Amino acid sequence: MNTAAPVLTPTTRALAWCLHLLIIGLLALAAGRAVTGDRPHAGLIVAVSAACGLVYAVGPTLPGVRRSRRAAALWLAAVGACWLVLLALSAEAVWLAFPLYFLQLHLLPRRAGLAAVAATAVTAIAGFAVHQHSFSPAMAIGPALGAAVAVAVVWGYQALYRESEHRRRLIEELTATRADLAAAQHTAGVLAERDRLAREIHDTLAQGLSSIQLLLRAAERALPQAPQNAARYVDQARQTAVDNLAETCRFVAALTPPTLEGTTLAGALERLCTTTSARHRLTARFHLTGAPAPLATAHEVALLRIAQSALANTVRHAEATTAEVTLSYLGDHVALDVVDDGRGFDPARLPVPDPEAGGFGLAAMRARAQALGGTLTIESAPGHGTALATRLPLTPPAELQPEARP
Repeated sequence: MNTAAPVLTPTTRALAWCLHLLIIGLLALAAGRAVTGDRPHAGLIVAVSAACGLVYAVGPTLPGVRRSRRAAALWLAAVGACWLVLLALSAEAVWLAFPLYFLQLHLLPRRAGLAAVAATAVTAIAGFAVHQHSFSPAMAIGPALGAAVAVAVVWGYQALYRESEHRRRLIEELTATRADLAAAQHTAGVLAERDRLAREIHDTLAQGLSSIQLLLRAAERALPQAPQNAARYVDQARQTAVDNLAETCRFVAALTPPTLEGTTLAGALERLCTTTSARHRLTARFHLTGAPAPLATAHEVALLRIAQSALANTVRHAEATTAEVTLSYLGDHVALDVVDDGRGFDPARLPVPDPEAGGFGLAAMRARAQALGGTLTIESAPGHGTALATRLPLTPPAELQPEARP
């Protein structure tokens, strides 16, 4: 059982003031009737009424009464004692039983409050009967009915208060849950954006830096015997650095990939093959089949990045002499195939991705294709080259379209 009194709301404060005024008014009525009716012990009745009013007025000002059930019970006992003395002197004190019911039910625990109300009702009935020098069932109706009304009102209010508190807690939990959900969605968005940027960086900047490294190594090997070849490699490395700088600016400005600006996907792929052939010991050729159809930017970016990553892997790992890049429009699908004549590998025994050694390319390509509802398949065997095939639907599933935008 909570030992603290309920916190007062504006409504309960108004009811409390009404109760205060009722008690003061009834005490004034008892004192006034004693004086105007020229009753015996009129002065004593006025003094007891004033003392009862003073004891009652002191209670709400004491912090302990508001915080502790025990202190509230002691204060109620003092008020009850004054009321008993007043009841012994004046029959009008019986009306004070009604506001006392509310005080007892409000400040005491449920069982103790109910017992106090019953004792107060019996005392009021007995006191009134003594003053009337007789007893009839009608005398018990008023105090008993008042006690029943007080119990119903207070317990009904307490039930409503508990229901209100329950709803308040539910609203707070709902608000907290919504905040947690928003935080979770934000975290998911951050992770998705990190994954997207990781793929972008791997397919562009990382591959470009790898090309620069290969070109500079070639220049280093050619420098003693063939300075002209070394200069050509250095110039190609510089151009690759310029392209990578453009890609970096795109990341900052969140623009469409520079490779696709002002050209078609087929033109960008043909340029990619030409650039790769010029910079590395690999002959890359581009082929276009089918009637070109308009593609969403997400499709074009994904296919271009997959081609960049596939050719970069061919340059770094395949030791191939030729690579064929084919873009095919197949009605409701678009396909990209990259085939080389390199040394191949076992697709079932791919190395574990490592920050130093790499190995993220195939996973990033597959993630790009799956983000648009497509597929990526790899066919390869040691000594027999590699064939990479990407299939994308022209219209990806609606729930996947936002993910595809770079």
